[in-house]
Parts: sequence; C-alpha cells; structure tokens
Amino acid sequence: MNIYREITPLKTPDVFVVLDSVCNGFDYPIHNHPEFELNLIAGMSGTRIVGDSTERYADYDLVLLGPYLYHKWDGDAQLQQSGQPYRVITIQFAMELFSGQLFQKERFIKIRQLMRDSSRGIKFHGKTFEEAMRIMIGLTEDKGFANIIEFLQLLDLLSQTSDATFLATEGFSPQALRSDSNRIQVAYGYILKHFDNPDLKIGDVATLVNMSDSAFSHFFQKLTFRSFTDFLIDIRIGHTCKLLLDTDETVNQIASKSGFNNLANFNRLFKKYRSCTPVEYRRRYLEKGEFDWTHQVTPWQFMPQKNGTKEAIKPSSYATRLVHF
Repeated sequence: MNIYREITPLKTPDVFVVLDSVCNGFDYPIHNHPEFELNLIAGMSGTRIVGDSTERYADYDLVLLGPYLYHKWDGDAQLQQSGQPYRVITIQFAMELFSGQLFQKERFIKIRQLMRDSSRGIKFHGKTFEEAMRIMIGLTEDKGFANIIEFLQLLDLLSQTSDATFLATEGFSPQALRSDSNRIQVAYGYILKHFDNPDLKIGDVATLVNMSDSAFSHFFQKLTFRSFTDFLIDIRIGHTCKLLLDTDETVNQIASKSGFNNLANFNRLFKKYRSCTPVEYRRRYLEKGEFDWTHQVTPWQFMPQKNGTKEAIKPSSYATRLVHF
C-alpha cells in the first residue's frame, strides 16, 4: 500500500523553507516526505494523524515530524465554513542539513537528539509552544541571515524542553530510549530486536540483564512507566500499523510478523488499542500517489474528492506564502 509522497518546495541551496497559509483548507491526504517538518496551527481544531497516532487538537498545535513519517491534519468543517480566520506555518528542512561538520560539534548534541526523536513525531506545549510560535511567526518575514540564526534558536529551544510528547509508538517508529541506565538500554534493544518472536518472555530479558523476573518487572516499570507486557504489546501493535500501511500483506501475515501467533487474540488487542479492526485501520489510508507542491496553483498536486469525483480547487480559495532561506 502506498501513501502520497509530497514533493516539497525545498531546493538544494535552501537551509529551510517557510510556508505561511491563511484559511488555506485542510483537504490534503495523508502523506510523507524525506524532509523534516515543523508544523504550527493557530485558530483551528480538528484531528491530527502522525504515524499510528490519531488525536484531537484544539485551537493550537505544534508538531515536529521526522523524515518519511506519515502525517495529516484535518480541520473541523464547521469551523472552516464559519469564516473564522486560522493560520498554518510550516517549516521544512532537509536531512542533509545535519550531516556537515558544524552539526557534529558538541554544542549540537541536543539538536541531533531532537532530530532522532522526531522519527516518532513530537508535540510541543506549554511555555515552549508559546515561545516557538513567536519565533515561527517571525520567520515568515525575510530578514536575511537573521532568519538562519532564529531558526537555530528555535531548534535549540525545542531540543532543551520537557514540554514535549511523543506521538507515534515505538513499534511504528523505533528510536533509542533516553536513559542513563545501561540495563534498560540493553533490555530495550533486545525487545526491539526480538518482539516478533511470539515466545518472548519477561524472563528472557531479565536473564539478559542479570535480574530476577520480579526485580526486572519493578525496575522496567519504574523507568518506562509501563509494565513489560504493556510495552511489548505497544511495540507489536505499532509495528502492525506500519506494516498495514507499508505493505499489501494479509492481516494474518502481518500479525505473524509482529509476534502474534493467535489471530483472534491479535484482532482483540488491535481493536482495544486502536478502537477499530486492522482492516478498518488500513481502509483509512487507501489514497495513494504523489503530489508536487511546486507545479500547482494549489499547495499540493491532487484534487479533493467530492461526490465520488475529483474537482479542482479554485486558486482564490488559497492564500499561501512561500519563503526560501
């Protein structure tokens, strides 16, 4: 199964681009792209999809997305039709930006960690959100090299904060676990490597780190805030969500590859954790193809469906400014 691939307006000479949209519609499909993206929404409520996370957002939303992470924002139709003004500011920048020698320096350690963490999508809130929104609004105006400095200040702000929440599960977008404990790092790595084994038990991991089952259970829950069983199920369900989107394999095949050897039990757990069946989950993402921001009068190269047919959007209904830096 394919997801729309966005061709972003980012060009080779760019450090980043800023798209500033006012009352610009929310009718684009779920999609991904190889660039990082920081997306700010102000004055709108709706539903946000990031990886296997589906959540409501209200009034304001700020999320950092890693490369190729599936995402989509829907705006409530009633609010859009009411004429209430809303704004979307999107910053996109390339993976290659962090491959140079400058970003390998010690001062950039936390920013590099932020970029790795973005593979799951990160939502920011609190005072961090307020300060980030102020900087992002400022970045919509071309101030020359000052924009580059402000962009780095924005990344530094986001890399230092605790006002952040991961969105996609570890199974959907695996990442390194932040912890000073070598034992939990070893345990986490082992679980990620062997979660597809239906016979994986807590005792296997406890033995690996030289602890009793009971001691490891308390230790694991203290550091991850979840029981071993709940953590393992999260990993497995997240992985099945990714396979449902990335492949055309049957539900039975996907369940087997994710560590479930009982299809009925898998279906029960999936519905408990995702509030729908695997087949229903997959149907949400049936649209496929590619769209190109740079070749359209509208921001994306596709047309929304209406009454089963595709109709062009009137260019006058869109107001998007694009700035390259």
